Amino acid sequence: MQIKSKALNLHFIYNIIMADLHNKKQEREGKETVEFFKDLDKEALNIESFLEKNSKKLTIGFGILIVAVLGWFGYQQFILEPQNEEATKSYLAAQKNLADGKEDLALGGKSVANPGFLGTYNDFSSTKAGKLSAYNAGLIEFKKGNYQKAYDLLDNFSSDNKILVALKYGAMADCLSNLNKSDDALTLADKASSVSDDPYTSYYFTKKAGMLALALKKNADAKKYFSAIDEKYQDYDNGQSDAFIEMTKYY
Repeated sequence: MQIKSKALNLHFIYNIIMADLHNKKQEREGKETVEFFKDLDKEALNIESFLEKNSKKLTIGFGILIVAVLGWFGYQQFILEPQNEEATKSYLAAQKNLADGKEDLALGGKSVANPGFLGTYNDFSSTKAGKLSAYNAGLIEFKKGNYQKAYDLLDNFSSDNKILVALKYGAMADCLSNLNKSDDALTLADKASSVSDDPYTSYYFTKKAGMLALALKKNADAKKYFSAIDEKYQDYDNGQSDAFIEMTKYY
């Protein structure tokens, strides 16, 4: 009985201690909660004060943002989309003339009725069809022997298609070669060789760069290009690079 009484007393003391700890914990958590909400109140007051002091600036800034967003959507819907449609129609008409062998009509630029590639580029230069028109017009001018005109038009062409960009640089290199600017031509041929991941495109312009370097008697550069072909593009070269590497020793 005495042992049982002691056990009960210990159990009673344990419950008192645990209850006391629980009360202290609740009290501490209550204080922390109060402090937390006090901090929130302070932050709210700070934000409110900031908004009151800067309400005019914020209103102006928000207004500018809305105008900018609406302006962007308006430009896309009411200006760019109709321009894209018109540019595409004009480009396709010029492309048909080119396919029919009517290069002068395809080039165009002489009348509103037939804008051709030149007119399409001049009127819609910000559109994809307009930029592609500059590229096609440049190729036609090159064929006509107007190398500076061709170069300028090609220079205005841009695209996300890396193969087309490589072809652009390659054509510009040809323009400069015909303008007796071979060193600059080599720089562009080098660009054309590296801008695209397409292996045949890279091979073709690496070879062009090698030939230009060889013509300029820059044998070390020429050897570099032909050695690159030998290492990376043997499937396209059929061993021709070996002969060119030998030429760099004696040419």
